[in-house]
Amino acid sequence: MPDLTNYGFIGGGNMGEALIKGLIASGKAQQDHIWVHDVNPSRLVHLTREYHIQMSEDNVDLVRRCGIVVLAVKPQNMEKVLMEVGPSLSDQHLVISIAAGITLNKLQSAISASTPVIRTMPNTPALVMAGATALAPGAFVNEYHMALARDLFESVGLAVEVEEKYLDIVTGLSGSGPAYVFVLMEAMADGALRMGLPRAAAQLLAAQSVLGAAKLLLESGRHPGELKDMVTSPGGTAITGLHALEKGGFRGTIMDAIAAATNRSRELGSK
Repeated sequence: MPDLTNYGFIGGGNMGEALIKGLIASGKAQQDHIWVHDVNPSRLVHLTREYHIQMSEDNVDLVRRCGIVVLAVKPQNMEKVLMEVGPSLSDQHLVISIAAGITLNKLQSAISASTPVIRTMPNTPALVMAGATALAPGAFVNEYHMALARDLFESVGLAVEVEEKYLDIVTGLSGSGPAYVFVLMEAMADGALRMGLPRAAAQLLAAQSVLGAAKLLLESGRHPGELKDMVTSPGGTAITGLHALEKGGFRGTIMDAIAAATNRSRELGSK
């Protein structure tokens, strides 16, 4: 019978490695309960040496050993992997997919029996234990399965349960969101550079400003507009800068970016 204390990672790329690192650092799993297989032998060598985890000789062997199977492969490789391991999966397993655009229906139809499947959308800050992940449960998932999945993704940041129909929006927001924030930080630093501040200081201060603002929002529980008002004073620098952002259509452009990314995610998922 598959052991739900054993985590098996099919794919050991950046996100798979982040989750492995998070499990160990958080104490959610011991190294001898984490297994991995990757088509790239050098990745297997790196992961087993760096984290002292177990290496499976192939994906079917991994599925036989592990109750929790994390599909951490690229979307274009998912069909091949599912054809390989699908017959070995049972209702005693929990399958967690991090592949963008692969629907629960596609996953479930490729797996024999009533296997619990959870589709997720993590983001790259999971690499530094500051990720944001949305979890969408399939038809055979119970609260215990969700608790296991939350444990996994909370080891690398924040985890939120949503209905699958919202995952494309999540992709446009938190999945793609780090790219928007990187552009924002780059623009902030370039703006300061233009006014004469050295680049190193400008980049450091821009990054810390974004980090601090996000931390204040999360920990205070206040509305972003309320926190914005705390920074602005009549005739001051912040309101003058905000006026320039409004003239440039800043908020509308961000909203349009999320809509565009959401629609693109829907297009990719329909193929």
